[in-house]
Amino acid sequence: MRAIWSGAVSFGLVSVPIKVYSATTNHDVRFHQVHSADGGRIRYKRTCEVCGEEVAYADIAKGFDTPDGELITLDENDLASLPVSTGHEIDVIEFVPNEQIDPMLFDKSYYLEPETKAAKPYALLREALNETDRTAVVKVALRQRETLALLRVRGKAIVLQTLIWQDEIREPDFDILSGDVDLKPQELKMASSLVESMGADFDPGEFHDEYRDAMVDLIEAKRSDGDARPAPAAEKSEDGADSMSDLLAALEASVDAARSSSGSSSSGSSSKSASGSTDTSDSGSTSASRSRSKAASGSGSGSGTKSGSGSRSGSASRSGTASKSGSSSGSGGRSRTRKSSSEESEDTGTAATGTEGTSTTRRRSSRKSA
Repeated sequence: MRAIWSGAVSFGLVSVPIKVYSATTNHDVRFHQVHSADGGRIRYKRTCEVCGEEVAYADIAKGFDTPDGELITLDENDLASLPVSTGHEIDVIEFVPNEQIDPMLFDKSYYLEPETKAAKPYALLREALNETDRTAVVKVALRQRETLALLRVRGKAIVLQTLIWQDEIREPDFDILSGDVDLKPQELKMASSLVESMGADFDPGEFHDEYRDAMVDLIEAKRSDGDARPAPAAEKSEDGADSMSDLLAALEASVDAARSSSGSSSSGSSSKSASGSTDTSDSGSTSASRSRSKAASGSGSGSGTKSGSGSRSGSASRSGTASKSGSSSGSGGRSRTRKSSSEESEDTGTAATGTEGTSTTRRRSSRKSA
């Protein structure tokens, strides 16, 4: 068993630490309402009779209808303002004779288990109740609501018996019972004789729930005959998805978007790197061809040529070449200049990283005629 409450029994100056356990259980065969066609569970929704919309549990308040037809609503703050007993103490109010307790007041039963150090005071209280043939009337707060209860002995255990309040017992208001009934002495004697002939000592173990036993047998017979089928799994409805489902869907969408963004970024970075490669041979050959074009378009008997090229890539690479050559002879100088520019461009290549987003190439050429 699992304890549902812990505290102490206090009477006089004596305190007995205890744990509370439910003393009864329910063995009823429980059924679900299902759709006879496919076996699906029947679910009920909380709907508002005014607007017809389904209402979330968090939006439900407690309402009280007054005799005048007015509605009083209470929210969590209103309920929190009520005086609620939160102590974990079972206070003994008085000890009363056992025969004065009306069984109509009995509600629920709980066993009290003493803590290890409280075994002696627990036994002392139990034996005192037995010796005096009395029951302790107590007040206790179970589930944050104070209730009236009894402490009585059952075997070696003390039982906490919660009670309903006196005004919760309804009085039998039957007109037929108010009249006098004429009973003959012989009829009363025969009835008393019948009662005596059927007298016995009560043993609750002799009685069983025959309806429940028959129900269990019926279910087992249907199972043995193959009249059973797998319980269908309920389909997930797209409407009214819970917050956890929405959160998971949002996370999955975020991950997919991040992966797509990362893939496109990597593809763009690769293409940009390819266009602005740091390979010296490619850069050199490109610079050589451009230098030759510049030199060929010039004129003059003597030339001094300065050519350079550079490129920057936004993905993270920057390549550039620069070459200088000079000559003071006419057309022969131009030929030597073209050759020198080509050779130096092919032999020269430097790379540096950059962060611009566009590739630009700067080239400068100058030629002076002697």
